[in-house]
Amino acid sequence: MLTSSSVIKTLFIVGYVIGLHLLLYVFSAGSALADGLSKPPLQKPFYVEKVLQESAGSKTPGDRITSISSHFLGAPYVANSLIGGPAETEQLVTKLDGFDCFTFLDTVEALRRSAGADDLPIQMTQVRYRAGLVSYENRRHFFSDWVTDNGSPIKDVTAIIGQGRERRSPKKLNMKEDGTLWVDGVDVMPRMITYIPAGELDAKILDALDSGDYVGVFSPRPGLDVSHTGLIVKADSAIMLRHASSRDGVDRIIDEDLMTYLRGKTGLIVYRVRQ
Repeated sequence: MLTSSSVIKTLFIVGYVIGLHLLLYVFSAGSALADGLSKPPLQKPFYVEKVLQESAGSKTPGDRITSISSHFLGAPYVANSLIGGPAETEQLVTKLDGFDCFTFLDTVEALRRSAGADDLPIQMTQVRYRAGLVSYENRRHFFSDWVTDNGSPIKDVTAIIGQGRERRSPKKLNMKEDGTLWVDGVDVMPRMITYIPAGELDAKILDALDSGDYVGVFSPRPGLDVSHTGLIVKADSAIMLRHASSRDGVDRIIDEDLMTYLRGKTGLIVYRVRQ
């Protein structure tokens, strides 16, 4: 039979163990924040709901994109996070705590379309895959895949923004100069790519950009449409590129002056959500 003193001793030990676990939890959370994770893990539905609620009052789709994407500032750059390939079954990935430049835009656009946390996987499927069919072949591997479907909610406004100074470049997407493929298991696609030369991006053209525009850095390499993607954030007189940077010493989502980033680059492609 347990005596009162043994019960008290047992309760003391249990309380001590629980308290120790809580202390370790707080310490580990604090360590994560100190390591640069300025946001809590975004896997949890309640946090997705918070992100959506804070953007609910946005006046335009671009404002909503800007609001949603701000929650990911500081999130780490993570390459090759998608699962699937020519010999591997494709799986839907909704990783929200690390991105490359494409998965960052996928995630922001899927959240923009989402009515709630439960809706996010459905919208991610629509954003990332043609006809909403999850397979490696249906994945939108190229930035310009976003605007090729009839009825796409995103349109190519590069020519409008360019105001007559844009250029057109015929591409055989996915075919390298030597005839091999950039992405195995994906067909070569003839496509005309419109871009604004970086040297033409003066104040008049930059003024035509809107916060929340999705942008790609035009690639002159055969078989590619862009070398990088991000979105536009305009604040006062500043025009920023919000993007997942893989630059050494950065490796996270940042805001960077657009024209500074475009130094030495060929040009800009601009997509915008239809109103």
